[in-house]
This record gives sequence, C-alpha cells and structure tokens, in this order.
Amino acid sequence: MKFLIKLFFTWLAVIIASYLVPGVHVSDFITALVTATVLTLLNAFIRPVLIVLTIPFTIFTLGLFLFIINAFIVMIGDKFVDGFQVDSFGSALVFSLIVSITVSLLGAMDKKYNKDNRD
Repeated sequence: MKFLIKLFFTWLAVIIASYLVPGVHVSDFITALVTATVLTLLNAFIRPVLIVLTIPFTIFTLGLFLFIINAFIVMIGDKFVDGFQVDSFGSALVFSLIVSITVSLLGAMDKKYNKDNRD
C-alpha cells in the first residue's frame, strides 16, 4: 500500500513539475503515471548503485552531487517513456528538484494526516 501511495504522490509531482518546468513535456495523464512508475523504479534500483559508485564526488561536493544523480535519473526516464520529453540537463535538474520537494511535502502531509486520525 505504501508503494501505491508513493506512486500516487510521484504521479501528482510529475504533473505539477511538467507544468512548471518549460523544458519538460508530458503528453497526458497516463504518460505521467508511466513516468512516475519508471522514475520510482529507477530511484529504487539504479539510484543506490549510482550513489555508491560516486561516493567520492558526493563527499567532495558535500552532497550536492546527488542533485546531478537525480537529474541523470530523469534523463534515463526520458529514454524509457514515450510521451515524456526532457529538453536539457538543466530542465531535468529543475524537474527533479520540484518532484522531490513535492513528493516530500505530500508525504509529510500524509504522515500528519495519518497521525491525527490514529489519535
């Protein structure tokens, strides 16, 4: 169930970010769902490998290299999903930041809501 909630939040974040970032194009809501699924899977399987391989760069840049890894994941997602297009690396970077922030905010709101309903 947690995976589906995370996927839903990522889907909303992809839709929001595609409207905000001029260099990112998502053709429709189904494409946004497929994009969210691909990005979630890439973040689950590819991102940890990239983080381990780039530990020296990440330490040297005080963690800022993780933004580059996130943008790279978005660029990989662009290759897998028809109807999802990223024009430049800069657009991928801004898109990944907006998606990350949106998913974090939605997740925090969900935790707050679930905590309040439990009491």
